[in-house]
Amino acid sequence: MRRQAAISIALPGGFRAGNILAFHRRDTQELAERVTGDSLHKGLLWDGIPACLRVHFADGVATAEIALDTEPGQDANQDLEPRFAAMVRRMLGLEQTVEAFEERFRDDPAIGPLISAQKGLRVPVTATPFEALSWAVTGQQISVAAAVSLRRRLIVAAGIRHASGMLCYPDAARLALFAEEDLRAAGFSTAKARTLLALARLVTGGELPLDVWAGAASIDEIRAGLLAVRGVGPWTVDYVLLRGYGWLDGSLHGDVAVRRGMQALLGTEGRVGEAEAREWLARYAPWRALVAAHLWAAGAAVAY
Repeated sequence: MRRQAAISIALPGGFRAGNILAFHRRDTQELAERVTGDSLHKGLLWDGIPACLRVHFADGVATAEIALDTEPGQDANQDLEPRFAAMVRRMLGLEQTVEAFEERFRDDPAIGPLISAQKGLRVPVTATPFEALSWAVTGQQISVAAAVSLRRRLIVAAGIRHASGMLCYPDAARLALFAEEDLRAAGFSTAKARTLLALARLVTGGELPLDVWAGAASIDEIRAGLLAVRGVGPWTVDYVLLRGYGWLDGSLHGDVAVRRGMQALLGTEGRVGEAEAREWLARYAPWRALVAAHLWAAGAAVAY
């Protein structure tokens, strides 16, 4: 019998499970994530141990289970269930203040119609901050389809398989064992390979304590720590704050899909520039990144 934990979480009214499932449906080959009906299966590493997460949505409740490839008592962790519950709540965006955002801006002439059409929208969050960070670096300046392909090749190169058959997304410790040539062989540019390896080794060495930051650090501390790494810029940081930590106030004005969404929403002739996007998003603080998520969703296209 493998070590397991199971929880049930009552969901708020109007919870949009489809948005959560769509985020994990990006890779149609389903090597590390599989969405079936109202359920998600995801392979991941839990303290370095291959694990499989299952989340099922039904009747206003999310039922989540995790199975680790280890016998009970093999590891010293005694806090599996509370840590697991916190992870699932974060992944589902249940701590996000979407109700306050909707109340504040429901009558806004620009985004009020978006809010009405997408009421209850929350931002899906990755299982760990490192997954968001490595995914953000992978996706820098390329299309979503290209980024998904690179991500898949990274997962295959890591070769970590759970007993269920699901491949597991590599954690920082596993990625730190890669050589630059390994990432280049998987299709990463030299610059991205070096950035990913630097980040993995900094996380593993404790210089970038991503998981600790989730509960203790200020946004300014996280931002400064990440920006100090070569190859990490403002877009990457704001994306990681959103997808890795669920922070809703990053200004994603550098995101092409966000600016395209603004152009469609506002009926602007010509492309929206970064400065214009920054100024427009500023009026929606402290929910600028949530506005970006609404623009992504309204575009009816796969977003990062």
